[in-house]
Amino acid sequence: MHRVRVLIVLLLALTSFNYKPTQYIDRQGQVSFFSYTTAEHIAANNNQVLSIIDISKNEIAISMLMKAFVFKKSLMRTHFNESYLESDLYPKATFKGQIVDFDASIIGHQTRMVKGTLTIKDVAKAFEIKTDIQNTNGKYLITGDFEIAVSDFNIKIPSIVAPNIAKVITTKFRFEYKPHEE
Repeated sequence: MHRVRVLIVLLLALTSFNYKPTQYIDRQGQVSFFSYTTAEHIAANNNQVLSIIDISKNEIAISMLMKAFVFKKSLMRTHFNESYLESDLYPKATFKGQIVDFDASIIGHQTRMVKGTLTIKDVAKAFEIKTDIQNTNGKYLITGDFEIAVSDFNIKIPSIVAPNIAKVITTKFRFEYKPHEE
């Protein structure tokens, strides 16, 4: 009986040393956007973006509160949330997708495509986004940028301010993932 207990303890100890997480999380990911026009530049940052990757399935999921975007001018934030994104009705934007040909065993840098669906204001649109992925010491850094057409997500811009807002918005992201312990 004593040998069985010792064997069980040893097996548990060995399996815990070989444990490798498959899910990684970033609770303070960064998403920013930039709107360039000759009349006015608009930039905003959001540092409260939640993202999870599952390296066993090559899946990625992102959820972001729209009201967490910070602007240089408070009036821009008000217009963004009340008029354009209607953040009270549509508080979150999400992205769910697959990292194509991702190899979690590669230490260092790899460039991969992420294919998925971006949902803003309950409008879902397919995207393919080129990403840079760095794997260092069991942590992953994923960065990239892409463009969003305002009209694709039913974002209505009043004609009086239309010259001040670009039709296509450049969006950048940066996620630093750590193992997710359940």
